[in-house]
Formats: sequence, C-alpha cells, structure tokens
Amino acid sequence: MNPVTDPFRRQLLGSAIAICLIPMAGIRSSTAFAADLPLVTADDATAKAVGYVDDASLAAKAKPGSRCGSCMLYQGAAGSSQGGCPLFSGKQVRATAWCTSWTAKS
Repeated sequence: MNPVTDPFRRQLLGSAIAICLIPMAGIRSSTAFAADLPLVTADDATAKAVGYVDDASLAAKAKPGSRCGSCMLYQGAAGSSQGGCPLFSGKQVRATAWCTSWTAKS
C-alpha cells in the first residue's frame, strides 16, 4: 500500500519547523555580538548618574560583596569578567564594578 502524501502538508510542516528555529539562530548571534560591546567608562553620562565605578572596593556607599557580578541586573555569565547591564544599553560593565542601582540576586 502506498501512503498518500500531501505536498501542501509537507511544505506547511517544513515552514513551521523553520519558523521555530529562527529564534535559536538569533541566540548565538546576540551572544557573539555582546562580546564585542565596549566597556562603560566613568565619563559616560549614565555612569555618572548612577555613581558607577570600575572597582566596587573604591565605592564609599558599596556594601561588602556588592558588585556588578552579584547584581540581579548583570547579564554576564557566572564567573565572567564583564557582561551586559540594561542600565547601559550597548555597553558592558566589569563584574568587579558597582553602581547605586546594585540589587542582590535572589
């Protein structure tokens, strides 16, 4: 017995799979793109507004252990030396840095 094949059904299934895979392709490229972003500098207007410093130990208001790497806003991988932060669009922060928006990870 020959199974009946419907070309429209195959095309529809193939399109559905392709649409589901598109976001996965974007994950790799956005990760690679994040690695190319520049670091925030102390001269940055947003950095000045939130009291950003590259070294948390130099921040008078910083509590022990409060640094970007332990902040819930930090988007870098665990153990990374730098990563993204939604406060500084298009830039990365050092994991050892600190600002007044620091909030402990839960």
